[in-house]
This record gives sequence, C-alpha cells and structure tokens, in this order.
Amino acid sequence: MVRYQPNKLPKPTAMSFSNLGLSPAILHAISERGYTAPTPIQIEAIPAILRGGDVLAAAQTGSGKTAAFALPLLQLLQDGPSQKPRRLRALILVPTRELAQQTAESIRTLAQANPQTLKIAALFGGVSINPQMMDLRGGADIVVATPGRLLDLIEHNALSIGAVSSLVLDEADRLLDMGFTDEIGRILALLPKQRQNLFFSATFPPAVHALATRMLRQPVRIAIPSLEQNQPAIQQRAIQVDASRRTQLLRHLLKENKWGRVLVFVATKYAAEHIAEKLQRAGIKAAAFHGEFSQGARDEVLADFKASKLQVLVATDVAARGIDIAQLPVVLNYDLPRSAVDYTHRIGRTGRAGKSGIAISFISADTEAHFRLIEKRHQLKCEREQIAGFEPVVVATSANTPDAKSLIDASNGGIKGKRKSKKDKLREAAARDLPD
Repeated sequence: MVRYQPNKLPKPTAMSFSNLGLSPAILHAISERGYTAPTPIQIEAIPAILRGGDVLAAAQTGSGKTAAFALPLLQLLQDGPSQKPRRLRALILVPTRELAQQTAESIRTLAQANPQTLKIAALFGGVSINPQMMDLRGGADIVVATPGRLLDLIEHNALSIGAVSSLVLDEADRLLDMGFTDEIGRILALLPKQRQNLFFSATFPPAVHALATRMLRQPVRIAIPSLEQNQPAIQQRAIQVDASRRTQLLRHLLKENKWGRVLVFVATKYAAEHIAEKLQRAGIKAAAFHGEFSQGARDEVLADFKASKLQVLVATDVAARGIDIAQLPVVLNYDLPRSAVDYTHRIGRTGRAGKSGIAISFISADTEAHFRLIEKRHQLKCEREQIAGFEPVVVATSANTPDAKSLIDASNGGIKGKRKSKKDKLREAAARDLPD
C-alpha cells in the first residue's frame, strides 16, 4: 500500500482568503460556502488572475481549481459595469457535460453574494438545444460550455463571444484528448484578441504544451505544492487475482468491508453493463455508467449514487474526470486504465476535500507489466496482496511477464509509452496551428 504522491514542489506561505485581495462580498460568499482556508492553487492563482494577466496552472484533480478561477472572475465582473442586455464576459471551456454542470453550479453558489445579479449558463450536448437557447435570451455573464455545443449555439445566433474578456480552459489535457482541437481553434478565432487566458491542466503532454504556447502571453506559471499535508490521503492497494474471478472478489470485498459506495472502473461499455447486471443478481444495488447514456440517464444514475441509493457505480473513464462525489470512500480499478494519466484521474475521485480514501487495482498475470509501468510513471510501489480464497493460479514474475515496453503499442490498448503515437503527433500539430 502506498500514499498518492504527486511531484514535489516548494512549500507555499500560509495564508487566509482575506489576504488574497478579494472583496468583502466575495469573502462573505466563501464563508457561506464553508471554505476555511485557501488551497495552494487558490493561494497562487487568485492574486494572479485579479492582476489581469494570463495564467498557466498545473492543477491536479481535487485541488480546488474551480474556486481558484471562479472567485477572481466573479470579482472582476463585479468591479466592471453592468450591461443591459447582458454581454458574455467570461467563457469557461470544459471537456464533459458533468463538469459543465458541476462548475456552473459551483459558480452560481459563489455568486449569490455578488452585488450584481450575474447570470451563469451551462451549455453541453446530449440534450435538446432549445432549452439552452431559451436560457440565453437576454444574454449571460458567464458561460460554462463544452466546445461542440458552444459552437452549435453560436451558429444558431443564440450568443456571441465577441465581448469575452476572460477565457478559461479547464482540464485542457482532457479537452485535447477527447478530440476538441478543431472546435477550440474555431472558438479562439471568434474571440477578441485582447483577453485574459487562464489555462488549467493536470498534465502537459506535447499537444497541451503547444496549445498553451500559442494561447498565452507571458503567463504566470503555477504548480501545486505536493507537501504531505496537501496530498490527498489515498491508500493505494494492488490485489492479485485471476481475471476470471474479479467479479467474485469484488462481491467478497463489498461484503467484508461494508463500503457504503464504490466507484468501479472498467474498460468498455459492455463490461460496465455486464458487471453491474451480475452485481444486481447478487442482491447488490449497482448501476452502469458510460458515455452512451442520455444526459437524463446520466444525471439520474449519478444522483442515485450520490444519494447512496446505489452502492456500486460501474463506469468507464467518462467518470474519471469532472465528477465530484463527496466522501466517496473507495475507487476500484476492475480493469486497469490505458494510461498512467488516467490512473491519476481515476483514483482522484476519492480522497477529496481533505477526506481519506482507498484506491484498489486488480492485477492479473496478464496485466502485471502494465501496472508496473503505471508505478514507474508515478514513482510509486504498491505491495502485491492476495485475498484468502482468491489466490491467483498464475502469478506474474519477471520471468513470465512481458517486458513493459512491449505493452506500449499492444493491440489490446496497453498503456501509452514515451514514443509518440500517430494520434498524439496529429494532436500536437493541430494545437500548434490554432489561432492566437
């Protein structure tokens, strides 16, 4: 078992929200929300954003980055003149529907104490466009949007982004990974040249670095400290089990540990539905969750899971980012993620907001080398465990396990290696060609 350890960076100076240059109205909103002390990313980002310059932030999931950009943006809008009709002044691009809804709701809560009544709209696909067009009548001050739906609404003349003064790219790595490069390029071309750019990303692969270089002008660079007191308290475990007995072991762990809620990650839509059905037949309240669900179905399943009406949510990586589930005790990798980056975001669903959590990975002889490469990328070492009654028939060793490098380009979707794939090269080239 090991603790989650991001890259180590210098210790920040202890500080309170009142030291960050925020107005009394914003400080009141912070107090009403129950925030007691700023996180490291908030300490660094809030003053930088208030000064009006570009910001480039390396921000891990669960670090408090939404408030880090929302609080100063609300103050900047508060200090500006009110406009009738409203003209969009702050645009936040996010990769998923869930993150759009979650971010917009968080900003609405923080904006309640603002002297000006601000209109915040969440725009995303997977639902009818008509209600969102109706919601944009009279304009909006802040829009949180997925790129595709934003462009759809622009084409329908439902809004204009020609007056935007602040642009936020939240989870920029995921935006590019999900194939939004072209859409981002079209959006950048419609924005004013003079604007503030706020760029948040958990990782900085070449395509993300290229996009940041094109967009940002002399940015303030911020990295989150990873001191012991700031690290999420995630206990990581690696349990050896034959692939054919993983569902049985999952049922055993649920019964033995009596976990209230568990988020189980699998590789495919089929696996999510198949495993959820097996758990249901065993009397366990479980449901599948994947990208082919309608927005209404996704909202309903997530609401049931958050309300503890479901014990187990079996999900693809659509749930690895942008979903904040308070006090989620356990995340379990039934299937290992394809990349080391996805491993970070999966386990980051637990151990949030100062709470502790457990992240378990099932390891078989076929996936041992895959997990070793994940360990190498994160500079960690998980002691291999075996559960009585579920000992694997075959245990991987250095003698019978393929070299990790041979898994990089495996046809079964092995973990990405250092060599750039054709897809990565195309993304990097596209990011370089985006308009300023």
